[in-house]
Amino acid sequence: MAYSKLRRTSDQRKALLRDLVTDLIINEKIITTQAKAKELEKAIAKVITLAKRGDLAARRQVAETVRFEQVTKDQNALQKLFDVIAPRYKDTKGGFTRIIKTVPRRGDAAEMAIINLI
Repeated sequence: MAYSKLRRTSDQRKALLRDLVTDLIINEKIITTQAKAKELEKAIAKVITLAKRGDLAARRQVAETVRFEQVTKDQNALQKLFDVIAPRYKDTKGGFTRIIKTVPRRGDAAEMAIINLI
């Protein structure tokens, strides 16, 4: 499967996608460039599919991608993924996100998009 390098080295790209996945789990909607949104769509689909399994092995695999950030006082991003988001998609096989194109970014005219969980 081909993927976009996003003009970054592999470790920078992995860190960027980890941050974007975590932010999307916490906020359920983010604004980013279209190229990043398309790559994020693939990454979040893998994470949600693993989270739907719900076992310990899946939780450990997802923990490699999702950063340990607090959502509320007593809930972090990983807990929100398994307790709130995964049950929402229990009967869904795919199509967890929606990408909406928006106006170009002022300054460098990069194509922007809003990605949100459906």
